[in-house]
Amino acid sequence: MACGIAIALLASGATRAQAAPRGLGSVPHAADIAALDIAIGPRGDELPPGAGSVAEGAAIYAGRCAACHGANGHEGPDMKLVGGQGTLASAAPVLTIGSYWPYATTLFDYIRRAMPFTAPGSLEADDVYALTAFLLHANGIVAADTVLDRARLPTVRMPNRDGFVPDPRPDVP
Repeated sequence: MACGIAIALLASGATRAQAAPRGLGSVPHAADIAALDIAIGPRGDELPPGAGSVAEGAAIYAGRCAACHGANGHEGPDMKLVGGQGTLASAAPVLTIGSYWPYATTLFDYIRRAMPFTAPGSLEADDVYALTAFLLHANGIVAADTVLDRARLPTVRMPNRDGFVPDPRPDVP
């Protein structure tokens, strides 16, 4: 029957633009788009208000992250988060926050969007700052008494910051 309808539409000269709307989707409002526009760049201009400490992050990690990433961030069963320093040039590089990631703001952005796996996007900004602080500390990047916020986080210098090169390809429209 669907084939017959398609043939009838083609025979009548109807085009996709002339077909009746199917009632799917809606035009998004500016507020809907703004709610999804949460990307955090390397400079951290888009970071939300809030703050979190290494100690607070340790408690959140134990309750929300350790089941997938291990008690210390390197046991698994999922991606290792801690360790790997000095392995990038080896035959078996270990890509972790401390060995591979170029910007601390990228870590915040990823945790905010995608973690925890069972409830992505469910963490408050303070929790994300705290988890970021804890994971940076676990990788030896920040001190145990560190408190991160929107001003401090972009100043954290990651060990592999200079390990990436700009993409030389032109932007494709």
